Amino acid sequence: MSRIGAVLGGSAGNLVEWFDWYTYSAATLYFAPVFFPRGDRTEQLLQAAAIFAVGFFARPVGAWLMGRYADRVGRKAALTLSVTLMCGGSLLIAVTPGAATIGVAAPIVLLLARVFQGLSLGGEYGASATYISEMAGRRHRGFWSSFHYVTLIGGQLTALAVLIILQHLLPPSAMAIWGWRIPFVIGAGLAAVAYWLRRRLQESQSFVRAESEGSLGAGMRRLWREHPREVLTVLGFSGGGSIIFYVYTTYMQKFLTNTAGFSKEQATEISALSLIAFMLVQPLFGWLSDRVGRKPMMLAAFGGATLVTWPVMTAVASTRSAWVAFGLIFTAMMFQSCYTSISAVVKAELFPTAVRTLGVAVPYALANAAFGGTAEYAALWFKQIGLERGFYVYASALAAISFLVALAMKETRVHSRIIED
Repeated sequence: MSRIGAVLGGSAGNLVEWFDWYTYSAATLYFAPVFFPRGDRTEQLLQAAAIFAVGFFARPVGAWLMGRYADRVGRKAALTLSVTLMCGGSLLIAVTPGAATIGVAAPIVLLLARVFQGLSLGGEYGASATYISEMAGRRHRGFWSSFHYVTLIGGQLTALAVLIILQHLLPPSAMAIWGWRIPFVIGAGLAAVAYWLRRRLQESQSFVRAESEGSLGAGMRRLWREHPREVLTVLGFSGGGSIIFYVYTTYMQKFLTNTAGFSKEQATEISALSLIAFMLVQPLFGWLSDRVGRKPMMLAAFGGATLVTWPVMTAVASTRSAWVAFGLIFTAMMFQSCYTSISAVVKAELFPTAVRTLGVAVPYALANAAFGGTAEYAALWFKQIGLERGFYVYASALAAISFLVALAMKETRVHSRIIED
């Protein structure tokens, strides 16, 4: 298989994984009453959100388990196992009867399915980021690895698009009874296709060489003992990177409605357009990193986020023009693209083959759960206590810490530990 085919094959599976992950949040309004019939809508949504959070915190566990598996058995094997778990989780949600039929077993099964998906996605990030980075080739590694985030954002947009199409095709009653199950069936089917594609991927030469040299079998103890600085670097990048990403890709829709006063329809359109533009510029910034290096890109991303978060959020809150809001959000996303486009490769280049997947996956998953998964809750908490701008300071401070981490890092394009092409 050609290098391009391998990279695209790995990326396609990544899109499917993120589609399945975001389908849960996209369809929650419809299935929450099915699994949690008691209480009002808010209580039902809260219970569904609690299970969503459990899935989120299963991701570090998945990162550890899948990271060890990928570094011992192979990237291809881990990618295949990851998408199998996601397929099983989606299919389980699609076929599970509601609480009216099986009682308390319904939310228990939903929880189990979401844990499967959390374990899967936790392993997916490290395995796919490592595989794509190892297969990309030295000259264009930044460009090709940018497709990791192209497909991540693409999965989120596809989940939203499927729901919108179903809302137009089916009456509300059908959506409430059975229509919400269709996206999960689609997700399971796409995961099966991704499994078939990944079974035909070739193993990366980095792993093959390490296997032939007998240097595999390392674990977390060796990772922390031999590479503490690299682990802390990934933690530092991922903290600021995660919160800024979730501010503009998930929380912004609610901010536009709850604070800026846009209608739900306007907020959805602005957010969707922003995500599309954000997705399309990733390869451009990945290509740029192959020319100027990773470190300048990271400094631009986190320095920019530190400086623009407060003024952008304040300006969005006060504008009544959808186009002005879009322009402000996209400006902030352009800075963020300097990080997201190379998020995979800059982490993979820090670690040797034997611990690369663990090194990429585990610190990222921990920081993502701590700061990305809590971003929306933190923003709403600051608003509830009347200090909404306190959240702008909080997000900017995390970005500033990431900037300092980037300032202290070596240029990984020059000092990359991915030495095989």
